[in-house]
Amino acid sequence: MLLSKVLGVIVIARNGDRLNYYQDPYNYAASNTETTALGEVESHGLGSLIRSTYFDSSSPSYIEGIRSDLVDNSEVKVRVKAGVEGTVVFDSAIALLQGLFPPNPNNKIVLANETTIVAPLGGYQYVPVETVEPGNDRSLESWTNCPAFEKHTKSFYNSPDFKSKSQDASSFFNGVRDYVFGRPATLENAWNIYDFINSELTHNRTYAHRLPPTFLEQARHWANYHEHGVFSDGDINGIGNVAGRTLLHTILESLERIAFNGDPLQFMLVETTYQPFISFFEQTGVTKDHPEFFGIPNYASAIAIELRRGAPPDVRDFLRIRFKNGTATGFEDVHVFGHHADIPFTEFVYRAEGAAITSNKQWMEVCGVKSSSALNVLDVVPSVSDNLFAYIMGLAALAGMLFSGMTLYKKRRAEQRRVKLIGEEVSQVVYAHYGSVSRPSIITVRGVPEREPYPTSNSDDAFGEHAFVGEDYYPEHPQWIL
Repeated sequence: MLLSKVLGVIVIARNGDRLNYYQDPYNYAASNTETTALGEVESHGLGSLIRSTYFDSSSPSYIEGIRSDLVDNSEVKVRVKAGVEGTVVFDSAIALLQGLFPPNPNNKIVLANETTIVAPLGGYQYVPVETVEPGNDRSLESWTNCPAFEKHTKSFYNSPDFKSKSQDASSFFNGVRDYVFGRPATLENAWNIYDFINSELTHNRTYAHRLPPTFLEQARHWANYHEHGVFSDGDINGIGNVAGRTLLHTILESLERIAFNGDPLQFMLVETTYQPFISFFEQTGVTKDHPEFFGIPNYASAIAIELRRGAPPDVRDFLRIRFKNGTATGFEDVHVFGHHADIPFTEFVYRAEGAAITSNKQWMEVCGVKSSSALNVLDVVPSVSDNLFAYIMGLAALAGMLFSGMTLYKKRRAEQRRVKLIGEEVSQVVYAHYGSVSRPSIITVRGVPEREPYPTSNSDDAFGEHAFVGEDYYPEHPQWIL
């Protein structure tokens, strides 16, 4: 469909280069890490490529009608994963946006006194970013704290194929022990072995000179096998594809917004880590036709999902999927669900919507989560049923407050109207120290009146000072039995 026009694009981007970090092979809890200048340059370059591809009116893939000089925040939405590798993913998103929307001197304002103010750094463009924390939203990190996924991982490790591959890889892991400095050299730990070697080879000159040839390639091979086995499943609805299943919800919802003429959204950026790439390619069958994309995508990789409208007489909407693996290559077309060309939008929705995890309740059921503490908001837009429930509960709370207020008001009015008997008047006699901490008495020291010191605690407070303890003046608190 060479004559089709681009209505909008969703870009799923992986973070750029970072320092080494560790992931637990069984539950994928991770350590902290930091981005590098190399990673920021990689992401910035990806942003520049996206700009020249989709925001340049002379490009054949130009998004029709989108503003390209200055960002229009109604046309652009950015979501950033803030779980493991969180700061790195965020930094990569900012660097990508700097390349996508570079400083422009037209980013200025004229004040009432006719003074022209240009934004800092020559017209820097500040693009709103929505961070997606797994503690509040599981849509971009659905595999952590998921019991069913942990069970899937253990089943993979106990499979006959994994045990066979472990035997095949034993010679490599025995040889690499001297270069990973105490890290477990096993197939279960293959991702951590590869990530350490790759990071050291990039940033440590001494290590790079000493590492034997082919060790990086072998480590990458076994890490690809490991991560594909963990983050994929033979069934599109399988728990191994949970990273892709929550991503599908974001993709489908964004495509529906772009396709709707009344919604201004035209470009969606999802900055995330490598896991959803593996699941998405497995779910859509990309790795069957492109075995070179099997396993872990390189830093600053990106999937571009273009919503296109065909030229007459076929004016249906189609999807074109493109992939860029790291910084060495540009975007190339990949085909999904067995197609060898653009797929009709309606067919993609039909094939994918059944696998998408679209609600908090569904995520809990899929993962086997019994406590709502591990689950939070998943939907990008709250559902009508969720809003209705919130409204009902709010009205019930308001009614309760009004009822309590009216009851108290009537009680006070009745009390004021009641005839008081003799002896019911409020006593005007004030007893010294009644109901309060006793005041220290006055004592005389060498003819000079002084007060007795207030009692203090034997321990210092948070500021290292001796704290006053009022409870020394009170009797032991009574025991309440409810």
